[in-house]
Amino acid sequence: MKQDLQDMGSGAVAGRRFDSTRALHAIESVVGRVNRPVHLHEPHFAGREWEFVKETLDTGWVSSAGQYVDRFGKQLAERCEMEYAIPTMNGTAALHICLLLAGVKRDEEVILPALTFIATANAVSYCGAIPHFCDSDPKTLGVDPAKLDLWLKETAELVADGCRNKRTGRRIAAVLPMHTFGHPVDMDALSEVCARWRLPIVEDIAEALGSRYKGRHVGSHGMLSALSFNGNKVVTTGGGGAILTNDKKLAQAAVHITTTSKQAHRWAFHHDEVGYNYRMPNINAALGCAQLEQLDGFVKNKRTLAARYAAAFRDVPGASIFEDADYAESNYWLVTMLLDTADEAQRDQFLEVCHERGILCRPTWKGMHKLPMYADCPRMDLSQAEALESRIVNLPSSPILGKA
Repeated sequence: MKQDLQDMGSGAVAGRRFDSTRALHAIESVVGRVNRPVHLHEPHFAGREWEFVKETLDTGWVSSAGQYVDRFGKQLAERCEMEYAIPTMNGTAALHICLLLAGVKRDEEVILPALTFIATANAVSYCGAIPHFCDSDPKTLGVDPAKLDLWLKETAELVADGCRNKRTGRRIAAVLPMHTFGHPVDMDALSEVCARWRLPIVEDIAEALGSRYKGRHVGSHGMLSALSFNGNKVVTTGGGGAILTNDKKLAQAAVHITTTSKQAHRWAFHHDEVGYNYRMPNINAALGCAQLEQLDGFVKNKRTLAARYAAAFRDVPGASIFEDADYAESNYWLVTMLLDTADEAQRDQFLEVCHERGILCRPTWKGMHKLPMYADCPRMDLSQAEALESRIVNLPSSPILGKA
C-alpha cells in the first residue's frame, strides 16, 4: 500500500503536486484508525427517537395520519424560518410537487446545474419537462449566476408568456438551484438574474438543512423549496422530504395534491384532480421530530469536523478542503476535498486506497449531461462543472465524528 501511495503522487501536472500519502494521513488524523469502515455519512440517534417511534407503534398510528406528521411540519417550518412545511415521503417527491406548483408543464425547460444528484433532473422529467443544464461556480459549487445571465442573453428571449429558448422554441419555466453539499448558492445574484428574465425559482435544499445564507436559513428565495430526510442527511426520517413555502395558497395546494387530491369528508371518496400519494407516514415523522430537536448540535459538530479537516489539510500539497463563502454558514453536509488539478484517474486511485484503508470516501456525481437519458438536453458550456467533477472527493462527514 505504501508503494501505491507513492505512485499516486505523480499524477498532478499543474499547481502543487498532490501528496496522497499526506492526504490520507490528514484524513486519519481526523477520523482516527478504527477496526470497522468509516462510512461517508451515518445517522446519529441520541435523542427521543425510541420514545416517539414507540408511541406510534403503541397507538397504531404509523401511516399517513397521526400527530407527528403535523407536528414535524410545524417544527420544520419554524426551524427553516418559513411559514409552511409539508412533509412528504421523500425529497424527490417534494421537488416534483414544487415544480408542478411553480407552473412547470410538459415540454417546457427547467434550468438546473449539471453537477447535482440525479433526483434534481428526474423531478423535472416527472413533470414531462426537459432539463436545461447550467455550469457551476467554483466559489459555491452551485449555479453560477453571472455565467447563467450571459448564457440567457445568448440563448433566450422575453415573450408574452415569460422566457423562451430561441434555439428550441420551448418556454423556460423555472430555475432550479441546488445547494451542493450544504453550501448556499449566491441567491441574491441569482434572484436578480431570474427577475430580469422573469424566471421563477424553486430551490433544491435537499442537502442544506441548517445552512444559512446572509443570516437566514436557505430556501426562502424561491416560490417553493424542497428538503430531503434520507438516511444519509443531517436529520433523517429514514425516508422522507418536505415542501417549504411562504405562500398560503401554495401550501394548501401542496397538502391537497400530496394526499391524492381527496376532498375532506367523513366517509366519501371524492378526488377533484390527479393527485399523488406522497404524504410522509407518521412513524417517519416521529423519528424526524426527535432528530430535529438535535439539529443545532448536528450542525455544530459538522462545522467542527470541517474545521478539523481544513486544519489537517493546510500542509497537504495538491489538495484543500472546500470552505463556505463569507456570506454563508454551511451545514457541511459532506466535507469536500478538492484536488488542485482536474485529474479523474488520480482521484479514483486515491479513492481506491482510501477504501482499502476502510475510509469510505466518494467522488461527486457524474454530470447529468453525461447520462444517456439526458445527453441530448440543452446546455451551456459546462467546463467548471466538469473540472469540479474530476477534483472532488467527499470525506466521511457523520456528525458524531465532530465530537471525537
